Amino acid sequence: MFGPDGAAMSPSHTRRRGRLYRYYVSQSVIRGGASGCPVSRVPAGEIERAVVDEVRQLLRSPEIVVRTWRESRKAIAAITEGEVREALHSLDPLWDELFPAEQARIVQLLVERVDVQPEGLNIRLRTEGLTSLVADLRSAEPDRRAA
Repeated sequence: MFGPDGAAMSPSHTRRRGRLYRYYVSQSVIRGGASGCPVSRVPAGEIERAVVDEVRQLLRSPEIVVRTWRESRKAIAAITEGEVREALHSLDPLWDELFPAEQARIVQLLVERVDVQPEGLNIRLRTEGLTSLVADLRSAEPDRRAA
């Protein structure tokens, strides 16, 4: 995760009145003070939820389906665009059933970079991560049908 100035944002936390508050803070702020970055701190839960929501939405977009299909054909020659679409779309209803560690693994697999801007997020996905996810979801598909 990176701030508007390109500096990395690091996870941090504080405790107040017995309650834990997690957030990401810009390295510019750590080194140079609060005026070092227009987005000095962001609440961890909110930004993490926004990234996951955006990734889930991106996996349903036609552009990502086509790009993933084209890349997946290099590893799985006979894969169809429909199979890729079905695999990517199947993740969304399963997401809430996954353990948090598996959700985190998938996000790390898929997300290359998150740029935090005052007006929102810019998320860059890993093409190889999408291809790997499609292969995993395709191999799990017969198991779900048999259950």
